[in-house]
Amino acid sequence: MDFKDKELIIFDFDGTLINSIPDLATAINKMLTHFNLPDIEIDRVASFVGNGASTLVKRALKLAMQDKDPTSDFFAEAFAFYLSAYKEVSCQKTFTYPGVVETLNYLDKKGYKMVICSNKPFDYIEPILDFLSIKPYFKRWIGEDSMSEKKPHAAPLLYLAKEMNTTVEKSIVVGDSKNDILAAQNAGMNSVGVTYGYNYNENIADYKPSIVLDRFSDLQKIF
Repeated sequence: MDFKDKELIIFDFDGTLINSIPDLATAINKMLTHFNLPDIEIDRVASFVGNGASTLVKRALKLAMQDKDPTSDFFAEAFAFYLSAYKEVSCQKTFTYPGVVETLNYLDKKGYKMVICSNKPFDYIEPILDFLSIKPYFKRWIGEDSMSEKKPHAAPLLYLAKEMNTTVEKSIVVGDSKNDILAAQNAGMNSVGVTYGYNYNENIADYKPSIVLDRFSDLQKIF
């Protein structure tokens, strides 16, 4: 199966292009320490990523509080602390996955339009793109707070296709999480599921992407 007829490639960010877990875990544990709660192991933080920042913080607090739900006031205070902590550390240990830079360069030279649809807050995306020197490859990026809906809703993908002057049929989604694959299905788009990301310790193939790849560089074989 190849997708050489596509015009627009919509990439997920965390778990697909970048591994941000070291910095996310640092920020989460700074927040927990601030509120005298126990740290969480990095692997547990990884399993909480994918549904946006507020869900990540809620899951972390619930685990650290031994399965108790935080009050709305405490959550608001903790969430604000987390956002501030993450802003300070988001460009420390985050890195691109193997083959990402070379493959983005390959796709760019082939003339594909490339954008990012992330469930990360919008303000945190551009600094990381700058830090990793990959910003020039992308025409646009949107985060969880860019629209009223986020993945797995179809709306962000349909918005990006329209903004890039192309169609659903000419667009394809690349992601590591069920949210990416379900969003693509909801939008009527093809999708590529990569196996190396986070995805809540589930097998990405279970969500029936159009194709499953083990390495980012394998995209060069289908585009």
